[in-house]
Amino acid sequence: MATQNVGIRGLSSAVKAGIVAMAAPFGRSVSRHRRKAALAEQHRLHFALLCKAMDDPALAKVLDTYETSVPPEKQRQYLFANALYANALYYHRIGAMTLPELHGHFRVMCQNQVFREYWAATKHHRKSLPDSSEEAGLGRVMDDLIQELDESDTDEWWVVGEPPGDSP
Repeated sequence: MATQNVGIRGLSSAVKAGIVAMAAPFGRSVSRHRRKAALAEQHRLHFALLCKAMDDPALAKVLDTYETSVPPEKQRQYLFANALYANALYYHRIGAMTLPELHGHFRVMCQNQVFREYWAATKHHRKSLPDSSEEAGLGRVMDDLIQELDESDTDEWWVVGEPPGDSP
């Protein structure tokens, strides 16, 4: 009788191990889904806060951390530029846009003078990011692209700048 119990316990352990092994990919999938859901919620909240600040100059003053004085109308434009940039980052982070595609969006965004002014005005903001962070790396991609566009001797802006590899 004792021998049969050991066999059953051994079978039970094997079944448990098999279930754990089969569930592992599902757990990673759930984890990715939760991360995307958290990113989506954070993006919605960020955008809602930016919209409130764009609509109310008193709230926009809370986000005025520029090194120079920025008139209210210009600040609204900067907030909108930030929303466009954050939206592109969000699409990349959830996997809806590859890094080369993000680079292409950056290239288009850099064609707008107001966006370039926003980018220059927020340079000191990006200095607070850890160099190893994804956002700091993508900021460097944007910085490099702007520099390449400025130094380019072609009117064909859509071909300027080599898209980065898999990671910034």
